[in-house]
Amino acid sequence: MDLSTRYLGLDLDHPLMPGASPMVDDLDTVRRLEDAGAAAIVMHSLFEEQIRHEESGAAAHMEAHTFAHGEASSYFPAADRFALGPDEYLGQLARIKEAVAVPVVASLNGTTRGGWLGYASQLEQGGADALELNVYELETDPDQEAADIEIRITEMLRALKSEVKIPVAVKLSYFHTSIANLAKRLSGAGADGLVLFNRFYQPDIDIEELEVLHKLQLSSSAELPLRLRWLAILSGRVATSLAVSGGVHTVQDVVKAIMAGADAVQLVSCLLLRGPDHIGTLLRELAQWLEQHEYDSLAQMRGSMGLDKCPDPRAYERAQYVETLLSWRPQSD
Repeated sequence: MDLSTRYLGLDLDHPLMPGASPMVDDLDTVRRLEDAGAAAIVMHSLFEEQIRHEESGAAAHMEAHTFAHGEASSYFPAADRFALGPDEYLGQLARIKEAVAVPVVASLNGTTRGGWLGYASQLEQGGADALELNVYELETDPDQEAADIEIRITEMLRALKSEVKIPVAVKLSYFHTSIANLAKRLSGAGADGLVLFNRFYQPDIDIEELEVLHKLQLSSSAELPLRLRWLAILSGRVATSLAVSGGVHTVQDVVKAIMAGADAVQLVSCLLLRGPDHIGTLLRELAQWLEQHEYDSLAQMRGSMGLDKCPDPRAYERAQYVETLLSWRPQSD
């Protein structure tokens, strides 16, 4: 069975890979991921704040920018809270490249255009086969206009692309006014791929202690439909690779994502829950599913349920929203 795919200009044996997570901090785990069949290794993000902190040489630099953004920099964790600082990140990239034969995707996470983006060239020189630009920002300033946010993201991509020759994917959130338009802009600005979507970890409130709680909640398959919708809408309509991130746990989830148009499938929560060997399980089950449904290759299936090919395109648009509401009936006793 031909499971091959092309993602970010990289020819891969199949679409399954670990997404950005702390798993890559441990080389034994990285080797286990490759042994399980991972098509590529995606490193977790190196944050803009970390790079700026190191470049300044003093924590006071972060304090000086406390009010520069809607999210106060002084609330960002201290540098010693991170497992890998900029120098350590480069070192780990080199170790991973030496340990595995599959492509390695490094990641930068930030919200502004600035000199920190120049660090991308060091990642390229360090052996990264591609980069993810993870734009993780929840805008809280009511005076910040949506168009300005999207322009800033596009400018960040242009600045990053000017630093490197390796492919760059932009990892987006779903908190944008027009995801389709932003995707088109990013494609025009040189994005080689889009990753849908990063996960915002939602705060909770301790009503007794009057504290905001931050808990890591792993994803479930229930998060996938949002990603399926936008994969299907963008498939065939933007000239970039598409990857899904978040909500993929089962082979059925993998099949749905590829049918919607995904070129790559990033796995995190399912691997944290079941271990690296789950990649191999999903690969075997995917090959079996394709054979049982008389597909000769993954390419035959990819994008078959995209907006431009779906038997009922309205299912991804407003008409389905109306029909779903009208179809509800109260349950009888």
